[in-house]
Amino acid sequence: MPRYAQLVMGPAGSGKSTYCSTMVQHCEALGRSVQVVNLDPAAELFNYPVMADIRELIEVDDVMEDESLRFGPNGGLVFCMEYFANNFNWLQESLGHVEDDYILFDCPGQIELYTHLPVMKQLVEQLQQWEFRVCGVFLVDSQFMVESFKFISGILAALSAMISLEIPQINIMTKMDLLSKKAKKEIEKYLDPDMYSMIEDSTNILKSKMFKKLTKSICGLIDDYGMVRFLPFDRSDEESINIVLQHIDFTIQYGEDLEFKEPKECEEDKSALVDEYFQDHVDE
Repeated sequence: MPRYAQLVMGPAGSGKSTYCSTMVQHCEALGRSVQVVNLDPAAELFNYPVMADIRELIEVDDVMEDESLRFGPNGGLVFCMEYFANNFNWLQESLGHVEDDYILFDCPGQIELYTHLPVMKQLVEQLQQWEFRVCGVFLVDSQFMVESFKFISGILAALSAMISLEIPQINIMTKMDLLSKKAKKEIEKYLDPDMYSMIEDSTNILKSKMFKKLTKSICGLIDDYGMVRFLPFDRSDEESINIVLQHIDFTIQYGEDLEFKEPKECEEDKSALVDEYFQDHVDE
């Protein structure tokens, strides 16, 4: 039988560890067994039990303190992840082999790991060899995404992970519970964005014709191919958590031997979900 994995990715501070903790608690309430593996060698605190912790293999602090290496924080992280890639047997031993495993991998946030380094791609390939069905879960902080330029930046970060890893990916806006009513209303348009309208919004800000043309090309590419859409994640709302989990389960066909239900929200009626979520929360 297959095993299942979520690669939980996103910039530093996007809420990856909080997402993992919330999902563990939610699944426990559903009677589902979900484990978490910490893959951030620079992690300090997280409030979930770990199945395996990369810091048992190598830590960034140890690398930085090594006088023969003399790495800074970023170089130390890259060294740790490359060391990890050369020691996947440690991960295999830590995971064991239990059929129907469902594991969340809490990944580092440095974008270079998903753009021009092969480490995360190698991890995906290794997990697939171990019969895991892998889904990428890319998180962005909703508080960061309330302006069109920041939103486009977030989309490009999500796209870089999609292109690099070549696995199904669910993109999520986290920390919806921290937004004000006004911000929630404003961010509604970013969940299922009209990129061409964003071009118009940014026209007055961009002074350079070259950058206007570049922005138009980027927005057109995203809109024409429907490459990135976001789901809202509100850790205080069980329905929001469940919708995200349903989408991920559907993507990796978790529980396909059981009576499986498609996600509440398909692509064609995503606007209905958005309207329902914001009707419930903005009017509170």
